[in-house]
Amino acid sequence: MKVKETIGIVLVAFFSVASLPSCSVVRAFTQDKGEYMTPEGIMEEYAPKGRVEELVYRCSVPGGPTSRRLLVYLPEGYDGGSERYPVLYLFHGARGNETSWIKDGEVMALNDSLVAAGLARRAILVLPNMNQYDDDADFGKSRFKNPVESFFETNGVVESGFVDDVVAAVDSCYRTVRDRDYRAVAGLSIGAFQAMQISASHPGVFGYVGLFSPLRRTPVKKSGSSDNFKNFEVRQAVQFVDAPRVYCIFEGRSDFFAPQIRAFGRRMAEQGYDFDFHWSKGGHNWENWKSFFVDFAQRIF
Repeated sequence: MKVKETIGIVLVAFFSVASLPSCSVVRAFTQDKGEYMTPEGIMEEYAPKGRVEELVYRCSVPGGPTSRRLLVYLPEGYDGGSERYPVLYLFHGARGNETSWIKDGEVMALNDSLVAAGLARRAILVLPNMNQYDDDADFGKSRFKNPVESFFETNGVVESGFVDDVVAAVDSCYRTVRDRDYRAVAGLSIGAFQAMQISASHPGVFGYVGLFSPLRRTPVKKSGSSDNFKNFEVRQAVQFVDAPRVYCIFEGRSDFFAPQIRAFGRRMAEQGYDFDFHWSKGGHNWENWKSFFVDFAQRIF
């Protein structure tokens, strides 16, 4: 079904951690002819139950653009109500950006189907751009990055500022439940590595963690923020003192990262951590990641 009306709304929220302003609608989307696709463009083939908005937020950590954008999928019933909602932060992988889960992962249709069947709770989905960029010009309009860039330019800047920038902006602009038991983070491939690292660094923020075909390690470009990736085992041990309500690792048996993820699971089991490991057929692809999302979405909140 073609969407014949403009659905996307732009929200702009420039803020500091010390003082978070209220958010306001500033303009409707117009179709972008370039590489970045607006919500109007990415929803041409599906009429969602909810609504997608774009949020622009200020970056507090030096070493990248001064601001970034993310997409927010607001559930059916959000408008006109007063209810607060749990939040799932969902990360893309290499060669992706904030549109990838909608365009390639069909996440709105999957989520709407689960909610309609009573298998998942209505929640706000936050789809951030997790790529590292050098500056505003490099960021452009959330330009896609090739896998080499995504792997070898990871330096901790995006990860170290995620809670103070993204989570704070979302909590400021939307009716969220501001509690660990109502926040989930998940990602695919290098996005799963980021979800793993961020959740270990902020055990009091995320109560649910989903790792879809995760990398256990990735080459890290040295910068002032790369120290955020150090001492993962120590940070994870602190995280599991009060374990997440759900910690799931999903992997395809023919995935080329499967051996390192098996080793990761064995180490977690040896430590006595409470987590679930789920195998599937297939490899490192969207067919699996969509299936992993469906499974994980039924376990959270």
